[in-house]
Amino acid sequence: MRYPLLCKVFLFVPILLALSCQNTKKLPDVSALKKNIKIERFDQEFSSIDSASILDMNRKFQKEYGNFYTDYMIYMLEAGDPKDTVKIKSIMETILGTRDFHELIKSVNEKFPNLKSQEEGLSDAFAYLTYYFPDYELPRFISFYSGFGVQVPTGEGYVGIGLDMFLGSDSRFYPALVNSIPLYISRRFTPENIVPRVVETVLREDLFPQENLDVSTLEHMVYQGKILYSMDCVLPNVADTLKIGYTTDQLNWAKSYQKDVWAWFLQENLLYSTNQLQIQKYFTEAPFTAELGENNSSAPKLGMYMGWQMVRKYMEKNPEMDLKELYKIPAQQILEDSKFKGK
Repeated sequence: MRYPLLCKVFLFVPILLALSCQNTKKLPDVSALKKNIKIERFDQEFSSIDSASILDMNRKFQKEYGNFYTDYMIYMLEAGDPKDTVKIKSIMETILGTRDFHELIKSVNEKFPNLKSQEEGLSDAFAYLTYYFPDYELPRFISFYSGFGVQVPTGEGYVGIGLDMFLGSDSRFYPALVNSIPLYISRRFTPENIVPRVVETVLREDLFPQENLDVSTLEHMVYQGKILYSMDCVLPNVADTLKIGYTTDQLNWAKSYQKDVWAWFLQENLLYSTNQLQIQKYFTEAPFTAELGENNSSAPKLGMYMGWQMVRKYMEKNPEMDLKELYKIPAQQILEDSKFKGK
């Protein structure tokens, strides 16, 4: 099972639409590929358990949810192997008896009485994804309570959606978790983030995982740029802010100082550095980039942003290139052929 933690990789700003595949080629007609995706509401079934039904529901869930349920109980809920019925019964009785669990159920049900909007968004997105990656087999989409631990886990045949990680930036739960989930991260825990985070996870975890992390800044840049460009193509009407997780001000800052940021990478000899401690600050979550800008106004994750612009530039020059082929092109070739100079 693979499950990027809640905060590892991203405010919905509807007025800033993507500079996407639309800039380099006409969007394909995917109407024939559109699937009527449904999200299975495991969260609602799980919340219906009472003390008397624990073992019956445990058997039912093992049969109906297979790998997801096993992974959920062992790795996400940390309740143990579903086959260990004695342990499962004991832990579930404890969980069912907590006030916090019932408060969480109430909040999720209020925020998500249904998931029609998200199902429609996923149906559109995966029509495009199927067009670009026809060999990809659609998984089951299953919503659940994560215990504020993980947003979008993936496993054999499924993609999970931890609804408690998308309750909205104003949810009363997140300030209480600030020691483990900073507010600059939880501000993105909104319903509008569900579709892009699912798409991003499928790209990163299922289709094109970054196998080798001990690489140069340039290679990290280009990998991240390929992922974000793929999101451009699969989510053509989604805001850039939503894809990369910027506020409007952060995106405007990155655009305004793009050339200066590129000059900084060159001046500091960062492009070919493989010192991960040195370069990770340009790719990991943060409220800003400490070395750049005034009064903490700079955008974070500038390595990702610059890689995104570089790959966009490359694809402008190669509009007929297949997305799968893009992933085969080495970082150095993308830098050289794009003639990217920070703008």
